[in-house]
Amino acid sequence: MQPHRFARRWDGSPVTKPPRRRLCVDTSSPSRLLRRGQSSRCQECDNLVEWHPRADHRPIGLHPNELPIRPVPTACRWYLSGGVAYRGADSPWCRVPHATVCPRRTPDIDLTPALTDLRRRLGVLTRRRTDAGLFTPQPAVTCPTSAQSAERFILPIVEILHIRYLAERPLDALRCVSQTRRGHRCSHPVLDPAAPSGSWTLTTVLSDKGRLTLPAEHLVLYSLNRAPYAEQLRWRAQRCPAHMATSTAPDLALAGWRVFDPLLHHAHIHTHLPGSVPASPET
Repeated sequence: MQPHRFARRWDGSPVTKPPRRRLCVDTSSPSRLLRRGQSSRCQECDNLVEWHPRADHRPIGLHPNELPIRPVPTACRWYLSGGVAYRGADSPWCRVPHATVCPRRTPDIDLTPALTDLRRRLGVLTRRRTDAGLFTPQPAVTCPTSAQSAERFILPIVEILHIRYLAERPLDALRCVSQTRRGHRCSHPVLDPAAPSGSWTLTTVLSDKGRLTLPAEHLVLYSLNRAPYAEQLRWRAQRCPAHMATSTAPDLALAGWRVFDPLLHHAHIHTHLPGSVPASPET
């Protein structure tokens, strides 16, 4: 005897399974990032960090647990609303930046006893993971300020909505951050040949660091200022055209843009346009 190929009930009627419900993000949600795309580990101490976008679309790494506001300095209090990190909310609980309590980084403010105890406990977790062979400490002494890995190659500078960003990868390697129907990250690139494109431009270096000496007077950037407004929003959200048109598709990662700083990112400054030959110095 062999079992029947189709599932049947005792009376012979077929068994129908309910359709699977697909997770969607509400159109009014200020953030489309899923929780599985928020958590990562600090590259310096290997403790858990939750990344959230701020109101200015810049990411910030927060400690996963909430703390009462009384032992936390006002400058370190962050609040979440709709997946976005804000300051100044009226709540008895708050979140603190991981960089403040990272045991591998020297704090830039005077820590209260409660934050000092939290920093000590995170240091114990780092030592346990190190002794178990689960983590190898890096020689660097500062905790990273973004979710991306260390810079190993020259990255492009992109100007979106008149704000200069440093991309996490070359333009042709930027991937969409949205989730597909199979639950994986979209493999389509952000750069679409059919969409309005930007242009490489040689412009002056701008800085708000006062009279500090800049590494160069000019730089080459990929300007999207002449592209349509919706196209610039798509680039800043780091989504492909298909997922940008679908307002309910969730994201599996934060957009990898960092606000460009000519002093911190001076290694990525180009002084000649792509395809052109730089002028040789006169002898």
